[in-house]
Amino acid sequence: MSEGLRIDKWLWAVRIFKTRSQAGEACRSGKVKIEEIAVKPSREIKINDVVEIKLGIITKTVKVTGLIHNRVAAKFVNNHLEDLTPPEEYEKQKIQHQVNYEFRPRGQGRPTKKERRLIVKLKKSKF
Repeated sequence: MSEGLRIDKWLWAVRIFKTRSQAGEACRSGKVKIEEIAVKPSREIKINDVVEIKLGIITKTVKVTGLIHNRVAAKFVNNHLEDLTPPEEYEKQKIQHQVNYEFRPRGQGRPTKKERRLIVKLKKSKF
């Protein structure tokens, strides 16, 4: 086995991205950093590298604890990475979900045009 592994392949294998092409695109757009430096998809990672990944509004920080060439089941992912993301980042995600969540009782159907306009108006006023 080689000393390193391509970052795009590793990000896909540990299920941070759904496809390898999404992982590569994230690297090309500067959303993946190692030691505060944006990396290309072909950059080789090694064990103990700390990787920062911008996923929507949160920045996930993980430490590479194992190199893996094939995608594994979700329960085995923790054997290959250590999550160093601060809890505040996950809290941002929860808050965003709560702000954008609309509850509609079961059986009421879709909102009317008037109700939909009110929902849009309320969402815009929060930001």
